[in-house]
Amino acid sequence: MLIEYPITFLYYKDLEEVIPFYRDVLGLKMVRDQGWCKIFAVGPAACVGLVDESRGSLKATEDKAVLFTLVVDDVDEWHQHLLAAGAKVLSPPKLHQEIGVYGFFAADPAGYKIEVQRFV
Repeated sequence: MLIEYPITFLYYKDLEEVIPFYRDVLGLKMVRDQGWCKIFAVGPAACVGLVDESRGSLKATEDKAVLFTLVVDDVDEWHQHLLAAGAKVLSPPKLHQEIGVYGFFAADPAGYKIEVQRFV
């Protein structure tokens, strides 16, 4: 059996509010538009699906218990990019020596936390 790629689904009360962030700010390419679900490629072998809670199988919650992590080549460049785009950046880049990660945290317009990191 073959798994082609994973899709992580995030649920929103207002889907239209977050699409520009994933498409324009993060620069992800939409690979499937299902109307109430928009699926974006995240690299060559993974996707994130943004779902309108009124049609999806789950509901959006105030406490977002998902951390969406992007492993990138230049953390500082991404930090500056998100700041310049007016994204909600929650912390400056920091080295976490004990786990070998350099990164920072941001949030999408609905409050899902996004970690941007590289392994060191």
